[in-house]
Parts: sequence; structure tokens; C-alpha cells
Amino acid sequence: MTPRYWLRWGLEHGSVRTLLRWQARRGDPFARLMGSAEGLRDPYPQLEALRARGRLAPNPLMWVTTDYEVSRNILRDSRFGTYTMERWPLPAAVVRLARAAALPASPVEPPAMLLLDPPEHTRLRKSVSAAFTPRAVGRLRDRVVSVTAELLEALPDNGSADLVSAFAAQVPIAIISSMLGFPERDRETFLGWGERVTPLLDLGVSWRVWKRAAGAIAETDAYLDRHIAELRRAPGDDILSSLVTAGDLDDHELKSTATLLMGAGFETTVNLIGNGVVQLLSHPEQLARLREEPELWPRAVEEILRFDPPVQTTARVALCDVELDGTILREGSVVALALAGANRDPKVFEEPNRFDVTRPNAREHLSFSSGVHSCLGASLARMEGGHALRSLFERFPGLELSGAPERRPLFNLHGYAHLPVRLGRRAPAAVQ
Repeated sequence: MTPRYWLRWGLEHGSVRTLLRWQARRGDPFARLMGSAEGLRDPYPQLEALRARGRLAPNPLMWVTTDYEVSRNILRDSRFGTYTMERWPLPAAVVRLARAAALPASPVEPPAMLLLDPPEHTRLRKSVSAAFTPRAVGRLRDRVVSVTAELLEALPDNGSADLVSAFAAQVPIAIISSMLGFPERDRETFLGWGERVTPLLDLGVSWRVWKRAAGAIAETDAYLDRHIAELRRAPGDDILSSLVTAGDLDDHELKSTATLLMGAGFETTVNLIGNGVVQLLSHPEQLARLREEPELWPRAVEEILRFDPPVQTTARVALCDVELDGTILREGSVVALALAGANRDPKVFEEPNRFDVTRPNAREHLSFSSGVHSCLGASLARMEGGHALRSLFERFPGLELSGAPERRPLFNLHGYAHLPVRLGRRAPAAVQ
């Protein structure tokens, strides 16, 4: 790693890491949310402490909101844009030095569409949107059903398992790999790369973590170079082949889009499944209600997404001076939108800290964002997660935890690293 990478890490994470630690010692709830083991295990007390500070709470890094209306309005307001290196409040010469240490194509910096504003975002999103229409997702259902059935059949009857590695991670990686035309043999490699890269979506990661992530990004980039070259010789019927054949994106855009689809297509669903298992086992009366009324499963998925969302935050920067909720946000002001906090706003959700699979407005959550950056794969994640959870509990009705679930050491991507369970006896397959 060159000194330029040290500079990049120092500006992007090292300085933030120092500030978060200092602020956490002073009791700042945002710093404790982002940088403490307590915040990683259970972010919701700190989110409530932030809510008590008002609809827009300032801190030395940025403004923070847990308010549903404020969050939704910002997500839909064209006066706010994505927060990228070009918008850092630093001298231009320093930003140029940091840009010189740009990483290869990845989901955590442009031209990944997550970090672009219109019209560039619109162009890239349009290139892949056909693969995520309701009709296209409906055509994937048979594949989701068969993958889920195979995985459940592979779990040991009346045995034990880690549901993350044996099931929750395997469903989405199989589907997104197939959609992108990747060989089945490479799935475990992708999971390893993802584990190393996803910490970059947090604030203030250590140099060791950043360096591991940069290495994984370089490995992924080299893999995609080879894969795209192969698709040019022999394209298939997958999304990436379609993009290569169309020729509308350059190679860097192709690889950024592929890495974003890989990450987004996996992370939301694996965390949805894992979080859903824990919540349903922690609320047996709700699971019993689903057994009695299986037609409630779609609503249960929405409540899982609301109550314990797979993605906790996003951020936006004011592109001009904006008056918001009686506060003037100057151009360049950054606002962290605590989506998990907005999902528990008592002005929108009655008894928001109660898990209720019958909640009538659960689908109003912001877990899939809103506005132009609303999650392209939301319907796919709902379908995958809903079928996987229902099938799991119907095939293994005696499923129970056999140890304490272990959270991933991440704040923003909120899920479990390990989920030890006793499966109980396998019942006949029922869900189609």
C-alpha cells in the first residue's frame, strides 16, 4: 500500500475514527451508535437518545435525523445529493491527492449508481432496471423456490446448523450469481470478498480493515476483467451479458454496476433472513400467529424490515442552502438519515418498539430508501426473504436458537455473522 492510500484512509476514515472515539467518551449518542460495541449490538437505545435531541440534531461530523418525515423529504428532494469525495469540505489539492488513491471499481464509490445523482444515476439505473421489473422478478420465483428447497433439504434433520452460512447467505448469493452469469463454483469466493469490502460502508474503519477491503476490491476487479472478456466472446442470457452486448457502459461502469448488484443483491436479503429468524424466535406469539394465518407472511416481512432493517443509515449533502424544518442547512452540509430510527418514529408507527406481524402500515418503512435511490431490487429481496423464512419455519417447525446470535461487527449493514440453531425434525415441504 502506497502513502497515497494512507492519505485516503486517513481522510476518509482515520480522522473520523479519532473524532468518533472522542465524542463517544463525551457521551454523544451518534458516536456511540457508530463506534461502540454497544451500538453495534443494539443501536436502538442510541437512536432514541438521538430522537430526544430533535428532528435535526447537529454534531461535529454532520446533522443527524431519526425523524420519518424529515428523512423521507430529504430522500425525495433534488436539492440534496449523494455524499462523495468531490463534496468533501477540504481544499481542492487535498481532494486531488485522495483521488489519486482511487480504488478500482467497487460498490462504495462512483460510478456505482448508489453514489451518483441524476442524470448519471438515471442512465446507469435504466441500463439494469428491466431485470428488476415485477414481471422479471416473477420469472425468478421458480429459481428461488428450487434453491430454497435444495438448501433446506441439505440441512441435517434433527441436527444443528449455523443458519447464516448454511442458509441465509446461500439463498441470495445463488440468485444474484445466476442473474449476473457467474459460475456456481465462485460463490464462496464472492462471499469472502463481500465480507472484506462491506465494512467500507461504515464510518471510521481501522487501517487494517480498510487495507483488507482494498485488497478484496482489487481481486474482484481482476476477476471481473476476465469475466467480462469471456462474456464478450460468448455472452449468455444474464444481466451482465446484456450490458456487455449493449455497449452503453464502459468497462469501469460495467464493473461498478456488477459489484453494486452483487453487494446489494446479497446484503439486504441475507440480513433480512437472519434478522427475521431472530425476531420471530424472540416473539413466539408472532410466529404462532403466522402458523395460524400464513397469509400474513408478506406483512411479516415488511415488519421485519421496519423493526430491524438490514441497512441502518444513508447520508445526503445539501447542494445549496436549504431551509428544512425551521433550520437553515448551508450548502455542503451533510445529513445522516437514520433509517432505522425513522422506522420507529412514533408519529408514524403506533407503539413502534413493538414487533407486530399484523401491523397495517409496516410497508411504509424506509428500509429500501425512497426517491430516485429507492432500492432497485426491493421486490426481489421481499420475494427471496419471504419465501426463505416461511419455508424454513414450515420445514423445521421445532427450530430454536442453540446459542447467542452473533452480530456482524458492522453498523450500517445490520445483520448476523453467526446464528446457531437446533433444527428439530424436518416436516414435509409445503410452500410453493
